[in-house]
Amino acid sequence: MSRKIRPPLIATLLEDAGYHTYMAGKWHLGAERDQLPSRRGFERTVALMDSGADNWEQRPYLPIYDTANWFADGKRFTLPDDFYSSRFLIDKTIEFIDENAGDGKPFFAYVPFQAVHMPVQAPQQYIDRYMGLYDQGWHKVREQRLARAVEMGVFPESVSMQHVATTADWETLSAERKKYEAKRMAVYAGMIEAMDANIGRLMSHLASRGLADNTIFIFTSDNGAEGSGPPDPNAFPASRLPASLGYSTDYETLGLKGSFSSISPSFASAAVSPLAYYKFYVGEGGLRVPLVISGKPLGDKPRQTESFSWATDIAATILSYAGVDKPGTRYAGRPVLPLSGRDLKPLISGETDRVYGDADSIGYELTGHSVLFRGDYKLVRNQPPLGDGEWYLYDISDDPGEVNDLKATMPQRFEQMLLAYQKFERDNRVQPPPAGYSQTQQIAINYARERLGPNIIVLLLTALVLLPFLVFYQMRQRPKIH
Repeated sequence: MSRKIRPPLIATLLEDAGYHTYMAGKWHLGAERDQLPSRRGFERTVALMDSGADNWEQRPYLPIYDTANWFADGKRFTLPDDFYSSRFLIDKTIEFIDENAGDGKPFFAYVPFQAVHMPVQAPQQYIDRYMGLYDQGWHKVREQRLARAVEMGVFPESVSMQHVATTADWETLSAERKKYEAKRMAVYAGMIEAMDANIGRLMSHLASRGLADNTIFIFTSDNGAEGSGPPDPNAFPASRLPASLGYSTDYETLGLKGSFSSISPSFASAAVSPLAYYKFYVGEGGLRVPLVISGKPLGDKPRQTESFSWATDIAATILSYAGVDKPGTRYAGRPVLPLSGRDLKPLISGETDRVYGDADSIGYELTGHSVLFRGDYKLVRNQPPLGDGEWYLYDISDDPGEVNDLKATMPQRFEQMLLAYQKFERDNRVQPPPAGYSQTQQIAINYARERLGPNIIVLLLTALVLLPFLVFYQMRQRPKIH
């Protein structure tokens, strides 16, 4: 029996169809030779192999890495001295495009920015633009963003928002802490604008080369705001990790070269307002992201849709606009799994209002956090510590804030969607996390295994098993008091 492999990446399909294919940015899909982007369909590459890295220099942001592992065209690469991530990635993209701009062949460019992954860093001129803007605190920012989103038609007027348990009381903070927290958010906003400015620079360059009128731009994100930053980066033990890597968390240099910044769960909840939860959870705040598709080939009339789409739809849509067929059950002489995802082209052109019907289901699972979308409804379960491990049912067209649980009033829909999720688990062989699973503990174990080796892991686990017996023995040896 032949074993089907994953479908080819979109870069491979486009390269085989005659496209130049370029990639500049974060890869994090494997660092072995055959896993590099230069072996996965990309003609020219400069890629970060790790989950993240410093934005100012070639430096790791976590102790699991010895260095920031950058590769260019399949070989290890040393960053330039004047490196800043967003500027550099666009510089390289422009360089790749210009190399072949005169040969008449189309191109596909993939630019996964480091912004705004930790460490959050930005040039001073962009940070300065947002100083003072967040002094009012996360509660008011969350309310203002809700009002602005309703005003712009992004959310219905009826939308409500739930309180996120990890959001602290702004008024209990000292004046010094408020000042520090507001600057953390200013750095975050500055990093976003620095990215946006460089995207604009790429678009202007394409226009100057006469390429913009035949180019489609797609902008999106892989998740909502990250709430992993500590509530107080200068308190123990949160301050020890950046310090161990040689980073500063001082107020004056926050966001600049040599500093380590992030946003806390409190401002992360404001960043995703009015949605609930954030990255690593399956609330709308962790999953719902912008998807902007623009360009002269699509027409000049802006159009906003509330229609549901999923990450896998992007590849199908790109192939459709490129006139490239999806691969069937075989590719390059090998059996492959079918390419999932729906073509959004009819939705973009206005031919249809949605590409997923009321009976279509999309399931997803991440470390026990579970979700199933069907029509306008969402079945969702967020695990502790932020969730409670219970299933909830929401109509996210009217209630994107996930406030009104419908499982009691729509028991039949709830049961049908629960059965559909269980089928998704079976079909995709979803494995439940082990009892007592903790993401933080697992990261620590992975780090120890990577750095110290399997023997140390066995020793540590043995010590944990024996510790209760040692404590019991010591208690038995104490003199009894009568």
